[in-house]
This record gives sequence, structure tokens and C-alpha cells, in this order.
Amino acid sequence: MTQPAPPASLILEDGTVFHGASFGSRTASSGEVVFNTAMVGYPESLTDPSYIGQILVITYPIVGSYGVVDNQIVNHLSTHYESEQIHVKGLIVSDYTHEHSHWRAQKSLHEWLCEHHIPGVCGVDTRELTKMLRDKGSMVGKIVHNTTGDIAFANPDSENLVAKGSCREVITYEGNRTRIVLVDCGIKHNIIRCLQRRGVTIIRVPWDYDFHTLDYDGLFISNGPGNPDHCGATVAHLRQALAGTKPIFGVCMGNQLLAKAGGATTFKMKYGHRSHNQPVRMAGTNRCFVTSQNHGYAVDTATLGCDWQPLFINMNDDTNEGIRHTHKPFFSAQFHPEATSGPTDTEFLFDEFLSSIEY
Repeated sequence: MTQPAPPASLILEDGTVFHGASFGSRTASSGEVVFNTAMVGYPESLTDPSYIGQILVITYPIVGSYGVVDNQIVNHLSTHYESEQIHVKGLIVSDYTHEHSHWRAQKSLHEWLCEHHIPGVCGVDTRELTKMLRDKGSMVGKIVHNTTGDIAFANPDSENLVAKGSCREVITYEGNRTRIVLVDCGIKHNIIRCLQRRGVTIIRVPWDYDFHTLDYDGLFISNGPGNPDHCGATVAHLRQALAGTKPIFGVCMGNQLLAKAGGATTFKMKYGHRSHNQPVRMAGTNRCFVTSQNHGYAVDTATLGCDWQPLFINMNDDTNEGIRHTHKPFFSAQFHPEATSGPTDTEFLFDEFLSSIEY
């Protein structure tokens, strides 16, 4: 007979408390509480570095049913997930499935969270919690247990989270003669896989690395966590790159940093976009795509300079979903064209980026 799970609570900074039961590690934790409406993909979401500093609320009610696959790291690249480790500060779900079933699963979600010292709370009314976050905006919260002491609220926006998520050294993935410098701001590993499938050589560099010392044909700026205002070193290097003509492609945080290098500003959204079903429209057309997204900041389109224009627009709230230069091969997307998990409708953007490289 299964023993009842010990109690655990999520406390929000406005004093609201959601009581539930503990699974995963019985440790206290604090971070920004955000929600994701995707129906599948919890291993990919939990290992996405863009969630550094955040407590993730999964709105789909049943979580844990297919367990977890053992992940291997080969040449600094995970075989199944989006990074080498879990990055969320905690996990909030409605109904945790204690007995998983999947032919590839080697362990339960509970066991995996315990291995990484990540607390989870189940039995929470995630519908009510999500409504509160939509109305009031994302807020700082903390997970506590009866057996752990109280902890202070920790706001991750005060830290440079990109520096935490980035690699620490230059890593090269050998391919053909096309050399892509990849600025790692906290990259999802499927971006690397997408580029590898296209045969290119990838030179992965830390977020603040001066890539102008390298020989390369194209520049890629990755996704990453937190506030782009902390990435002044990256923006300075990008401004130098904008003076040239080598193709540039940015994704998510890469969109925000490219925009800042071009003179635009960014702002914090009320509760962000985190899901697999975000509709975007290519600017100037009726062509629409369903996209996977994970961001809490956006580019202020009104601040784009005369050499820049929107590339994609979110169809739910009209926020910016990408930019492009008017006459140079520079562009970016706020959403994730590499998906995993999520739709693959926009993976063609990798091909457009590589086709813009001239020899």
C-alpha cells in the first residue's frame, strides 16, 4: 500500500498559499513562479536552461505518466534532453502519476527530481494558480515543507542568469567547411542537433566571448534565461558584428539581444509565453505558424531602428516574435524553431540562415 505523501506548500510573495503533497526532493526552494500550457514534454521543459531561477507550474493535469529516460552526455551534448541537468527551482502539478508506464523509461519523475535535489508539489489547483498568475502576473514564490525551515523569497531577475546557463569554454562540433559561431546564452541542445543535421561545423562559445577573434561564416545567438539587460558584453560584441555582413540568426534570448544591439529596448511581460501552441504571423503576410515558446521578456517593436522591421508577430497579444534587417542577412525569432518538445513548423528558418551564407 502506497504511503501518503508528506505535505508541502507553495507560498506566493503576495501571501497566497497553495497546499499540496510533496514529491521529488524534500528541500525548500524559491524562484519566479511561471506556468506552461504544453500537454507533453516535461523532461524537455525541466532541462531547458531558459527556466533557470523559476518554479514551473504545468497546467496539464496529469504529469509523470511516462516516467524519465536516462540521459547520456556525448561531446557536451545530451542524447535526449535539452541540457545536462534539471534547471527549474521547483515543479507544481495537479495530479502526479506515481506509477509510470513507457517502454523507454528507466525511472520515475519523482526519482529524477530527487537525484537533482528539485522539490515538487502535487495536488495543487493549478487552474486557480494559473488564473492568479495571468491576472496578477508572474510573481516570486517558494516551496516549503514541514520538515524544512522557512526560506527567503529569491527574485531571479536580479541575477545574470545567462552567465549561469552558458558554457564555460569554447566547444567545437566538427562538420563541413561551413563554420557557425554559436553564442551560448543557455542553449537548448536540440538547436545544436538541428545545426548538426545540416552538416555544419559549430563553434560554441560562452555568452561574453569575443567571437571576432574566430574565423566563421555565420553567427547564431541562442536562447537563454532571465533579463537581457544583464548581457551587456554580448550586446557589445553583436554591435560589432552588425557592422559587417556575415549572416546572423538569433532565437528567443537571441532575438532580444540582437534587437538591443540594433538599438531597440526590451520589456518584461506580465506572465510571458510558455507553451506549444503560440500562433505567430509572418509580418506583411497571412502566413501563420504554431510555435513552441518559453520567454518572459519581449522586444518593444516601437523602438526598432529604421534599418529593422518585425519579422513575426504574436497573434494573441501582438507582441514581437522576431526581427529582420532591411538589407543585411540578419534575422531572429522569439519562438523556438527547433521545438522539442513542440511543433516543428518553423525549422525551415535554420535552412534560410545557412542558405544566406556566401563563399
